[in-house]
Amino acid sequence: MTPSSSGLSSAEAAVRLERDGPNLLPRKPPTPLWRRVVTQLRDPLIIVLLIAAALTVGTGDWTDAAVIALVIVVNTAVGVTQEVRADRAITALAELATPEARVVRDGHQRQVPAGDVVVGDLLVLAEGDIVPADAEVVESAALLVDESALTGESVPVDKDAGAAVSSGTVVARGRGRAVVTAIGAASASGRIASLMVKGAGLTPLQRRLVGVGRLLAAVAVLLSALVLVLGLVRGQPVELMVVTAISLVVAAVPESLPAVVTLSLALGARRMAARDALVRNLPAVETLGSVTVLATDKTGTLTEGRMVARHLWTPAAEATVTGSGYGPDGEITGGDPEEFRALLTAAALCNDARLRPPQESGEEWTALGDPTEAALLAAAARLGLDRAGLQERFPRVAELPFDSDRKRMSTVHLLPGGGVRLICKGAPEALLRPDVLTDAPELPARAAERADRFARDGYRVLAVAAADLDAVPHPVREEGLRLLGLVAILDPPRAAAAAAVADCARAGIRTVLITGDHPGTARAVAADLGIIGAADRVVDCREPGALAAGPAGVYARATPEQKLDIIEGLRGRGEVLAMTGDGVNDGPALRRADIGVAMGRRGTEVARQAADLVLADDNLDTVVAAVEEGRRVYANIRRFLVYGLSGGAAEIAVMVLGPFLGLPLPLLPAQILWINLLTHGLPGVALGGEPTVPGTMSQPPRPPGQSIMGAGLWQRVVRIAVVLTAVTLGVAVWGSMTGRPWQSMAFFALGATQLGVALGTRTRPGTLANPMLLLAVGGAFVLQLAGIYLPPLRELLGTRPLSPGDLLVVVALSTLGYAAARLDRILHPSPTPAQD
Repeated sequence: MTPSSSGLSSAEAAVRLERDGPNLLPRKPPTPLWRRVVTQLRDPLIIVLLIAAALTVGTGDWTDAAVIALVIVVNTAVGVTQEVRADRAITALAELATPEARVVRDGHQRQVPAGDVVVGDLLVLAEGDIVPADAEVVESAALLVDESALTGESVPVDKDAGAAVSSGTVVARGRGRAVVTAIGAASASGRIASLMVKGAGLTPLQRRLVGVGRLLAAVAVLLSALVLVLGLVRGQPVELMVVTAISLVVAAVPESLPAVVTLSLALGARRMAARDALVRNLPAVETLGSVTVLATDKTGTLTEGRMVARHLWTPAAEATVTGSGYGPDGEITGGDPEEFRALLTAAALCNDARLRPPQESGEEWTALGDPTEAALLAAAARLGLDRAGLQERFPRVAELPFDSDRKRMSTVHLLPGGGVRLICKGAPEALLRPDVLTDAPELPARAAERADRFARDGYRVLAVAAADLDAVPHPVREEGLRLLGLVAILDPPRAAAAAAVADCARAGIRTVLITGDHPGTARAVAADLGIIGAADRVVDCREPGALAAGPAGVYARATPEQKLDIIEGLRGRGEVLAMTGDGVNDGPALRRADIGVAMGRRGTEVARQAADLVLADDNLDTVVAAVEEGRRVYANIRRFLVYGLSGGAAEIAVMVLGPFLGLPLPLLPAQILWINLLTHGLPGVALGGEPTVPGTMSQPPRPPGQSIMGAGLWQRVVRIAVVLTAVTLGVAVWGSMTGRPWQSMAFFALGATQLGVALGTRTRPGTLANPMLLLAVGGAFVLQLAGIYLPPLRELLGTRPLSPGDLLVVVALSTLGYAAARLDRILHPSPTPAQD
């Protein structure tokens, strides 16, 4: 393409914008409110509740129909509100980062929104600019582009005239001009974004609750039909038995389960928001609790996304550089720092980067220019060398810019005593050559061998050489130099990443590194963080058939399409997968994983839109905390199921067995619904706020295929239900045989024993943890008392007051519900305590 130096005319740009559309990545259209509501109502348990509500309306039981409707409305409102709030926050974050572009139009440079860039525009690129569209470079002056957001490569790439630059990449150094060749969906970022077409499937929790909903519906209908038949056989009125059967259906289905799930997830989302993690949809919180594999990107996720000089080598000594980031904090250890003054002075002078100190409290030092050169400046600062002072003392008078053919950069500086110094830095293979150096052959050989070892350990190595001359050479020739030494540079692991990987390992979660970077770099970072051992395999995705060789701990040189294949392979083996990333190249993988986690600060818009969870502080530790939160949510749902299902099972058992013990109709329909309202209402919902079980993160994740009723839960439900049934029928039979108001005694006993179970299932009994549960149980108990002593309620429920002695006996026996729940946890602990 041979563009005019005056660029497009404004008229032509407007025509092309109208024809091709704006330069925007394809985005999922906003979800209408009605669709969000319908999605919530399609939940299996909500469908069961809708059927129960229809049945109660059909029999004229408006009170219970209203209660069920209220549960449905609240659950739907909470879910929809959370999704809308998260989407708005993500949109606001994206709007803050809307880039602009510099283009030449009508012969003049102008600033335009990146969305208005069109094919054929002449872009003006300078250090720090985000490339707004795919383009072909037509002018280049030491142009170096950071493509890590697109490819995962941590080292910037040199771009000469004729090279291609891609949208979303960043100019690290130099300047240039480029003609736009593709925009929007047709650009490299757009093509990757188009891979994210697969909609999210059911989460592990949703899959488990589908089975629970079907099971509860089937069992409740069958047993209620049995009660209906038994009643009709014994001559009970048809209308009474129909209402009773419907009441049992309502009682058997724990209608507050959706509310418990939603409350638990909402509380988890709120806790995560307090830790700078934005949950984009509620089930994502619980999904993290199911994770068995954490697949993570390298650059900016496990590493700092900043280059740091870590090792120095000279012919006479070797040392390590401490510190992180681009600040001057740190020192030279392992040798006499003065041995490295000449090396770092030369590295700081032959350098075009700049370091910017913090502008406000809490900010960090930042780099302008090539991050590799910035790492050299930071190392020099840790030796006490000030770049500005060096430039004043040794002013630059000539230079030979870096290019990809020579792989070297040279500068010429005046010396205070007269003469000049030629400094050259570059790749070891380009500098450790006899036509460049005058050193004896043994020295370049030693340096090359040390550079190879650095490279095998994942470092990028630069060699530095210099020569003092009498005058400025014309032209500058890179020859006759003396080797000063080597600098080994890397993108260091985050300080918290090793701890996060170790925490995952303790929790039984395997960490897998998937990156587009070099295999040697990937191995070094993974080994340093404890992801793999020294002898473990690293898969180079460029090799034919590499992905067919079975699972590995590290995948290097992975393209976005290969990342999808890796994730599908892991999920196909039954793993529940969380994927973290920040680049455009991570977007499809974030969408395809069971849960995608994007970095909010460094992350690209594509990554944030694809993710279920956005980490505003880019801290991997937050993912570990989210896993713990997800396990707490799951454990509380199981806790409620023990409480709710054991009570519902006991209610049905009392109605089925009562007639065989001389109790014609053990409970009236209104009494069943009252007990159900009190026990499955606030106490059931409050169970969703129980704190985490101690030791949760020292246990392995639950098996992906395990039912939510598995790990001994349904057996526990049966055991506790037997105790509740025995207490209720025992009280009723004793009351019937002694002429007491046995039905009212059974009514009170069944409700009170269920409240005892709620207290017995607490995570930390005997403490004030989760005070809402204590208040809810206390309030429900008072209302249960009101049901037998308050005249309006006695008339509504058909109860009779109990004498103080009878009440004392029933209350004493009701404590067996608490005892049964506590003893069952002791005698029959779950295989995984975190699920208790």
